[in-house]
Amino acid sequence: MTDRFFEDFKVGDTFTTGGVTLTESMILDFALAYDPQPFHLDATAAKAGPFGGLIASGFQTLALGFRQVLDLGILRGGSMGSPGMDEVRWTRPVRPGDTIRVKGEVVETRPSSSKTDRGTVRIKYAFVTQAEETVMTMSCMHILRRRPA
Repeated sequence: MTDRFFEDFKVGDTFTTGGVTLTESMILDFALAYDPQPFHLDATAAKAGPFGGLIASGFQTLALGFRQVLDLGILRGGSMGSPGMDEVRWTRPVRPGDTIRVKGEVVETRPSSSKTDRGTVRIKYAFVTQAEETVMTMSCMHILRRRPA
C-alpha cells in the first residue's frame, strides 16, 4: 500500500490487515517478559483457571495487531504518533493457534487548527480471529502529516 497522509483518509474508509498466528511459545515468552499471570504462563494452572486454558495477554494482542496495521503501510507516510486510545476492550480470549487480523474503519478526520502541517484521524479497530470472532476492539487517534506540497 502506498504512503498515505492526512488528506488520504476519509470517514467510512475501511481496511483489513494480514494475520499473525500466535503460538504457545510466543504467548509464554510475552507473558514472562510483560504479563506474568498464571493463565498466560502455565498451561496446567491455566486449565484450572477462569479461561479453561492458556491465553495470550491482551497487551500482546494489541501489540501484534498494531504491528499488522503498521505492516499494511497506511500510516507509514504520515504518522506523527498518537495522543491516545479509547474504549479498549478485550472481548474474547486469544489462544495458541489463533490467527489475529485487524479491521479498521475511519470514523473521524479533523485538521489541526493550530498546526497546519497535520491533522487527526480516528480509527475504530476490531481484532478478529480466523473464525471471525472479535477478540478486541479500540478506538485510536492518529496524528498524521498533511501531504507535502
